[in-house]
Amino acid sequence: MKMGIFTLMTGIPGPSGFGSASTAEQVTDGIDASNLTAIVTGGASGIGLETARTLALRKAHVIIAARNLEAANEAKKSILVDNETARIDVLKLDLCSMKSVRAFADSFKALNLPLNILINNAGIMFCPFQLSEDGIEVQFATNHIGHFLLTNLLLEKMKDTARVAGIEGRIVNLSSIAHMHTYREGIRFEKINDQNSYSDKMAYGQSKLANILHANELSRHLQEEGANITVNSVHPGLIMTNLFKYSGFLMKILKVCTCLLWKNVPQGAATTCYVALHPKLKGVTGKYFLDCNEWEPSKFAKDEVLAKQLWDFSNKSVNSPRDA
Repeated sequence: MKMGIFTLMTGIPGPSGFGSASTAEQVTDGIDASNLTAIVTGGASGIGLETARTLALRKAHVIIAARNLEAANEAKKSILVDNETARIDVLKLDLCSMKSVRAFADSFKALNLPLNILINNAGIMFCPFQLSEDGIEVQFATNHIGHFLLTNLLLEKMKDTARVAGIEGRIVNLSSIAHMHTYREGIRFEKINDQNSYSDKMAYGQSKLANILHANELSRHLQEEGANITVNSVHPGLIMTNLFKYSGFLMKILKVCTCLLWKNVPQGAATTCYVALHPKLKGVTGKYFLDCNEWEPSKFAKDEVLAKQLWDFSNKSVNSPRDA
């Protein structure tokens, strides 16, 4: 961790040749993605928008999946201003609603497009306790369960695309270094919705831990099947985006105290774009990346038993009769 803070502060490149100061454009320089189709959840703002913009710049066909269609269409317009030939589509997706996730998957499939890259970027952070319409604590529902269901619903499309095109598919889960700050049990399966012991910070950490465990377990499943799809998770870095809307004052204080650790948005999207597009990562799966380099996650994040428990719990959650 000390080395991570040092490289973050200095921007010194790691083994990949990139580091904390690298931008999304720099890490994808020279890459031709014209034969790729990508979905970016939360692509209407922040690092999601920068990710969508950069993928479109590299000529990928990008679908921005967003809850706010007005914001998503404005994001599309902003991309087209500088890149008139960009291929951008917008579809509605509310990850806090399983009904919306299913509707999005149906809408995407109806487009009859291939799917090479799925970037599970969207998220919320440090929210006051509340339940989703499916009765699940909202951070866990949005950050993990929604993406878990979305990935499941699009997985066959990705497998078919990889098989027909002969091009490796890639799934990228945006986690956070906050996965290290979770509840004592790691994932509190029996207390996901316990309001009395709820901590907005640890609930966020729990959901980010779930993102890594999901990526790791899905990676194992796909390897066993022999599917040509990789699954990795990333920590984008500290970036002041709309994620901090529930804790603005706290974050302003934190930013003053840790000013050298914060990234701008192009830097924040770099690791996602690197893992999604870079040819160096062909065949690399089940790994966690920070500053465009492979990094060691927490002990919980490497726990295969916990990953299997989460897999079963998540499958049960998305197949609940409540979502009928």
